[in-house]
Amino acid sequence: MEIKQFDNGIFGAVTYLVYDMKSKEALLVDCTCDIDKISNFVKKNSLNLKYVLITHGHFDHVYCLSQIKEKFPSVQVLMHKDDLALLNQVPHQCSMSGVEEIKVPCADALIDENTKNLRLADNEIKIIHTKGHSKGGVCYLISDSLFSGDTLFKESIGRCDLFGGDIREIEVSIKNKLFALDDNIKVYPGHGNSTTIGHEKKYNPYFGLYKY
Repeated sequence: MEIKQFDNGIFGAVTYLVYDMKSKEALLVDCTCDIDKISNFVKKNSLNLKYVLITHGHFDHVYCLSQIKEKFPSVQVLMHKDDLALLNQVPHQCSMSGVEEIKVPCADALIDENTKNLRLADNEIKIIHTKGHSKGGVCYLISDSLFSGDTLFKESIGRCDLFGGDIREIEVSIKNKLFALDDNIKVYPGHGNSTTIGHEKKYNPYFGLYKY
């Protein structure tokens, strides 16, 4: 499994292309911008783009979703059911943030932690519901890589002052779910640099006083 990062999305949001060169299967985690670069890479490598996995419904993580659907009509857009209302507010979110409004992107299927049979080649895609940044925020664990959206950042956590945010919920989500993972799991957040679960247990200032 290989990961290519596209990190110049709106408000610094990151899109990850995860792919398997043997099977040629691929997916995107969020869809922020660089559609032409993503499309060119997918086509150059003859990849089959199966999914766009949405970590949460804030506009900066779905800003170019409609464009990717136009280029790859068969791709399936998946997101947690509890953020559907947030997705429907995307034009309003854009307006409030002072950026060009986009139409409401679509979701082809709503998922939760009980969703089964999501795979990328030989790798299971595990859905971890980590509410706190939003009600339907999720992380995706694929092999030894965790795509954490705006739940967990390098030495920080997602903000909780937006619609659906709750500081207590995000702390519980990280402590009880993410910090239960192996220390060597690499974390790819929705903004900023990658990290590991072990590093965050030791150095994240929100959790440094806790012992594991």
